[in-house]
Amino acid sequence: MAVFTYKALNSKGSVSQGEIDAADRTEALRLLDRKGLQPVSIKEISATSGSAKPNKAAAKPTAKPSSKPADGEKAKPAEKSDGLLKMKRAEVVMFTEELSDMLGGGLQLEPALLAMENRQELGNLKAIAQRLRQDVRDGMNFSNALRRTSAGFDQLYCSLAAAGEASGALDTILRRQAHYLKTLQELQSKFVLALIYPSFLVLSCIGVSILLVTTLIPQLTSLIQSTPGAKVPLGAAIMIGASDFLKEWWHVITLVLVAAAIFFKAWKDNPENKYAWDGIKLNMPLFGKLISSRFYVQFLETMANLVGNGLPLLRSLELARDATGNLVMRKQLDQVIAQVGDGRSVTKAMTRAGAFPPLLIDMVAVGEQTGKIDISLRRAAERYDREMAKDMQRLMALVTPVILVIMAGLIGSMMYLIFTSIFQTISGLSGRS
Repeated sequence: MAVFTYKALNSKGSVSQGEIDAADRTEALRLLDRKGLQPVSIKEISATSGSAKPNKAAAKPTAKPSSKPADGEKAKPAEKSDGLLKMKRAEVVMFTEELSDMLGGGLQLEPALLAMENRQELGNLKAIAQRLRQDVRDGMNFSNALRRTSAGFDQLYCSLAAAGEASGALDTILRRQAHYLKTLQELQSKFVLALIYPSFLVLSCIGVSILLVTTLIPQLTSLIQSTPGAKVPLGAAIMIGASDFLKEWWHVITLVLVAAAIFFKAWKDNPENKYAWDGIKLNMPLFGKLISSRFYVQFLETMANLVGNGLPLLRSLELARDATGNLVMRKQLDQVIAQVGDGRSVTKAMTRAGAFPPLLIDMVAVGEQTGKIDISLRRAAERYDREMAKDMQRLMALVTPVILVIMAGLIGSMMYLIFTSIFQTISGLSGRS
């Protein structure tokens, strides 16, 4: 047996501290859950020499299934190297779904990986399953094998796998992780789709403008210059001058634009400027609110997934922070983690951080009061997902007409000047005749 010291939140949201005897960390978490306590942090302070035995027994079933026939069939094992295998997010989702279905169907871990290795339609995932199976067969924990195999299995994924191994609910945790990854994939797809149509309109406007400047305006210039006594209108003269300038200096302008893009990318990718760039993105008109909503949805989904799988609240916050790409938001989460570590409730810490809207904090507070914070977090994530979808629709409804008006004004002005010049030229010719 071992002795653990803990900080936890009770059903009223207040912090309680104490010690608890348990065989291992997983059993300590279960005992706290039975008492209606939500763990904030838990640390082992003493252990007897026999306390390691349950861990060995817990880890043993995952490596126990025999694979002697497979060893005889596989003359060529997966190639071992120091490099990590590459995985796309869609492949991570497919791997997680397939493995969770097999484990849920009653297969042990190594036979499940062997079955994935022998399936033809999985493609690149066969190499992933082969390397994982070899590491698991050699006695390595599944979470450590994931870290050694591919960078597609991030820290959040590996921590959940470790929790699933310790609790014996690896199939359930992987199923929830697959749902979480698909939710993030859909979130990213929505964000990209919201920008496709405006981007297409902008490119169309640029293409039409280039066609007018490089083709129609030079023909208009030739027509006016071939007409004796014809005068070029001021607007047409400006357009003709712009056309000549672009034709003469287009290569210099292209180089300047490319250099500016490279400089901006270098500035943006510089670690010293990343915090400033993340702040600029959050304060951008129209898009800043959308980026914030995306962060709220991802944060809430991550926390709901972690807390629902039995991880302590403080560890869940740390993993949610590590999964956050925006440094400004990450700094706000650092403040929340520091205050929760000092014994404050999550809602009070989020309120003091000042980065979370009151509605989100109120929904989390309900979960703390009822002792079902994971359910409350998931409901908040669903609500903010709906709000983000509405924000995207509003953005599309606002951006599209603005771009259309700009396009119509630009192209209409060009066409008006062109036709005015043509009519004046024709009128001059008619007067002379």
